[in-house]
Amino acid sequence: MAQAATPPGASRRRASGSGADSAWASGGTLFAGVLLLVDGVLAVLNGIVGIAKDDVYARFGQYVYRFNLTSWGWIHLVIGVLLIITGFGILRGALWARGLGVGFAALSVIANFMWLPYQPIWAVIAIALGVFIIWSLLTDRSRLTT
Repeated sequence: MAQAATPPGASRRRASGSGADSAWASGGTLFAGVLLLVDGVLAVLNGIVGIAKDDVYARFGQYVYRFNLTSWGWIHLVIGVLLIITGFGILRGALWARGLGVGFAALSVIANFMWLPYQPIWAVIAIALGVFIIWSLLTDRSRLTT
């Protein structure tokens, strides 16, 4: 008996998942890659400002996680470069980048939580973006075969 031809990409879908779920997850992964790039560029810019000028950021109140602003600049610079590299990897479809993206996004969430007294509004936005990136990368099953 002849088998029916399967449409392109059908083998990538899970048997229990629908095509709409897969499309949302795939689109979310693409968006997560772009967000990693944008978050990385902004972290690099924050880092450069923190390294170059210690008086740009003002701290609001006392906070347990206090570092020198130059130290925060280097932390943001390194995390930003890692996010940019990982974002390019995700956009190219590299599976290694998805795992690193989750790890580096989690690291970015932690760093932005500790950065709250210096830029509270942006830190909360960056934390929300990091959580979305983690969710998006962990729920995309479009590249897995059944």
